Amino acid sequence: MQILSLEKALSRYDYPGRGIVTGLSSDSKYALTIYFIMGRSENSRNRVFIADGKGIRTQAFDPSKMTDPSLIIYSPVRVLGQNTIVTNGDQTDTVYDGLKQDLTFQQSLNSRTFEPDAPNFTPRISSLLQVSDGTFSFKMSILKSMDKEGKSCGRYCFDYDKPIAGQARFIHTYMGDGNPLPSFEGEPELLDLSGIATVEKAADLAWKSLNQDNKVSLFARFIELSSGKTFDKIINKNA
Repeated sequence: MQILSLEKALSRYDYPGRGIVTGLSSDSKYALTIYFIMGRSENSRNRVFIADGKGIRTQAFDPSKMTDPSLIIYSPVRVLGQNTIVTNGDQTDTVYDGLKQDLTFQQSLNSRTFEPDAPNFTPRISSLLQVSDGTFSFKMSILKSMDKEGKSCGRYCFDYDKPIAGQARFIHTYMGDGNPLPSFEGEPELLDLSGIATVEKAADLAWKSLNQDNKVSLFARFIELSSGKTFDKIINKNA
């Protein structure tokens, strides 16, 4: 598989939609994740990320302009014990509740499908970071429509045990712009994280790489493997 730099991966499409990057820092000290949202409509662009406990949630930047909150207001990041859940929708809560009931990441997501936003049928993308006693592993998932009518759902789960230092995986909702928007294809893309040693560097580099017109908000987190301590950065276009 071709390995891409973070900036190359995030800049090659004008509209990758929403995206999740998860991996291990080059020095093997930090598990890391980046989540970003983009938007084409006024409703989608009218959002910011705000801290919410150990995670984050989306919020209307201008509540008077919010028309439909159903698919754009949610908690992208939640934490349960040593598990950090990152998703592009309310399936964050599905995974959180499932883990509490001793279901696996994949079992939890088996109850969900893609978003009901025909004709795009936006995929639901998710990641689970598991940090325990200095070790790290992660999983990724995509739930996507298999036909133009949205009658069939394909569920794909990717499990990364003992991640390689300086590498990450990147999954996003769309393969660029279009009408309807073309869903992500294949397994999560492989990224090179060389030279990205801090959460600030990761967030700033990712933000600068996204399309200026379409980017909305970005969140980055580094989790120190030895202590579980987290380091976060939020960037909102609407500031």
